[in-house]
Amino acid sequence: MTARMTTRTQEPWRQPGIHSLDRVVPTGQDDYLIGKGQAWFAFAMTFGLMLFDYIDRQVIVSLFPHIKSEWGLSDKQLGALVSIISIVVAVGGIPVSLMADRVSRVKSIVVMSTVWSLATISCMFTANFGQLFAARAAVGAGETGYGSVGAALISTLFPKRLRGALLGAFFAAASLGSVLGVVLGGVIAARWGWKAAFGVVGVPGLVLALLYMLVPDYKTVALTPRSNQAAQSLGETLRHTFGTLARTRTLLWVCVGAAMQLVVVSAVWSWLPSYLSRFDGMAPEAAARQAAMVVLVGALGCVFWGFVVDRVAIRHPRRKLAALAALCLITVAIFLTAFASFPPGEAQFKLVLLGGFFMTCTVGVVSGVVIDVIHPGTRSTGSAVLSLFQNLLGLAVGPFLVGALSDRWGLQHALAVVPCFSILAAVAFVWCARSYDMDVARVSGVSLSVVDH
Repeated sequence: MTARMTTRTQEPWRQPGIHSLDRVVPTGQDDYLIGKGQAWFAFAMTFGLMLFDYIDRQVIVSLFPHIKSEWGLSDKQLGALVSIISIVVAVGGIPVSLMADRVSRVKSIVVMSTVWSLATISCMFTANFGQLFAARAAVGAGETGYGSVGAALISTLFPKRLRGALLGAFFAAASLGSVLGVVLGGVIAARWGWKAAFGVVGVPGLVLALLYMLVPDYKTVALTPRSNQAAQSLGETLRHTFGTLARTRTLLWVCVGAAMQLVVVSAVWSWLPSYLSRFDGMAPEAAARQAAMVVLVGALGCVFWGFVVDRVAIRHPRRKLAALAALCLITVAIFLTAFASFPPGEAQFKLVLLGGFFMTCTVGVVSGVVIDVIHPGTRSTGSAVLSLFQNLLGLAVGPFLVGALSDRWGLQHALAVVPCFSILAAVAFVWCARSYDMDVARVSGVSLSVVDH
């Protein structure tokens, strides 16, 4: 039986060319919502802000040696300066995205980018750990929801046939920004001091925030209830939505697997500059450049493994989960060998570089798995749940955990232990495969339609 979901719309959706859900109403053409030039301007601006989002987020990791030396911080405190952003983003992501959808995506992005840019600049005026920690939390408050809101805007302004490639490029800006953040932090700190790095990378975000006011937005359907009955209906819809997500076992386990693998990714990305500085005797600037190579290789690995896993699973989609499990096990084997069996040096770094290529294998694939098993009417919410897990249980855990273990056992031992989270990721993906086919079948016949009134 085919389920059918209807959405009550108002006048904005009656205009020719306005997108509603997955199609154009009323023309039905897969075309640009606005002018082609305007759409590409919007993409360029949204991509640029995503780039500086991650530059501002990751610039601090190359500054760890300077901050530790000047303020005498523990590794646990240094890790907390990275993890706090992911915690704040995880907690606020869903409500901020919902609010932006009801008010204005463009105005919300202008506010968000202004807040995180000012917060980044404020880091250069901090005098102790507490002040810097609070400033970094403010950076996270500004970044909250940006990925989801930016993706929604791009998806709607462009034809559906271009969405996959454009969203892939949009999220690739995060990896590129991470690379630039690490490199720029090291270069700027070597010339003008570590505090100046925050000011230099924070200013461009403010400029882009002002220019972003020129980006066109799509009209929002009013959701204000006009009667108690309508309010009750909305409440029932929300309860049904989240109840359905909770009953989708594949969603839960793929979120767990994705988060466990990101513990490894965030740990290596955050602490490799410090490791190279301490154990290889590199200057912080040189260590930052070397670590940036691992981040860049990880970005390439994300694209490569996404393609490979898709090819492996053409005839049997469930195989993508087994492939992810295998890649996660390869990840832990490489890093255990690198940090537990090899002394610091060129050979060890080559192994770390190879591990960096494998460890990002899940990033693109898990989003596709979520889309596979989620009702088309709740895909945005399902993706937000994935983001919640990835930030709170993955990106926030890695840097802080390595810092805590480093204070107790030393940084090298900490980096040898944390990759074992990839084993947990592999187990989650194997378990996830047990319910995948059933959850896909449940939503395979669902269709979406729009009813005009």
